[in-house]
Amino acid sequence: MWRTVLGLVRASHPEPALAVTVVAGLLAWGVGHPPAGIAAVAATVAASQLAVGWSNDRLDADRDELVARRDKPLVAGAVSRRTLTVGTVLAALAAPVLALTTTNPTAAAYATLGLVSALLYNWPLKSSPVSVLPYAVSFGALPAFVVLALPGAPAPPAWQVAAGALLGAGAHFANVLPDLADDARTGVRGLPHRLGAAGSAVAAAVLLLAATVTLVLGPAGPPSRAGLSAVVVAAVAPPLSWYAGRRARPTDGRRPTAFRAVILVAVIDVALLVASGRLV
Repeated sequence: MWRTVLGLVRASHPEPALAVTVVAGLLAWGVGHPPAGIAAVAATVAASQLAVGWSNDRLDADRDELVARRDKPLVAGAVSRRTLTVGTVLAALAAPVLALTTTNPTAAAYATLGLVSALLYNWPLKSSPVSVLPYAVSFGALPAFVVLALPGAPAPPAWQVAAGALLGAGAHFANVLPDLADDARTGVRGLPHRLGAAGSAVAAAVLLLAATVTLVLGPAGPPSRAGLSAVVVAAVAPPLSWYAGRRARPTDGRRPTAFRAVILVAVIDVALLVASGRLV
């Protein structure tokens, strides 16, 4: 039993699932939700993340076995395909039910939109030229859900939703970068695979820079020094890291990469997004 539970945890993609759930909870706190509201938002997002993670591993089972991904619980035999299927269905049903019973119909609609969009990425859009679209829709729906879940809250500002969508789109390209080789062997042909490693790194950097600019300039009033500093980092860090990587010796395994710089900008954008809750 414990082996199955641990397998389910690992198959949920726990790091990104926890990260998205924590960001949603922090954004709910920033918007002004009481503790019960923060818990409701976090529970809904957590259920959605479980459904997305489990369905991803279930749908990718054959591809993961082909490339011997022993880090995958399904390939390692820690969890069965049937268990992941049942878990996916239960979590996918729980997310909109939680949203509807703990928030309101409008907020629940955005939560459901984000979930359905993410599931459509897993199949069939992951291998399509529009693979970035579900990331943009789901991440754009997240701040809308969090804001609208607060009783009496106005509609979220367009700049906040746009920033979430840009952040999600940039995260898509950054997330796929380390797996391009394995994906190519198993026939995955999403937009990042069609652009290649260099094109995807550039796309990630540009989209995350756009998200940073939107989060800094979107709110009313002059931008803060911290915000302007974030824009400078987002503009400079990826090209500098790429240049340093080109100059480093091939034997230097610790050399900086554009991927690390893109992740740094993504973290900055997440912090700005959470801080933007106070401005809604």
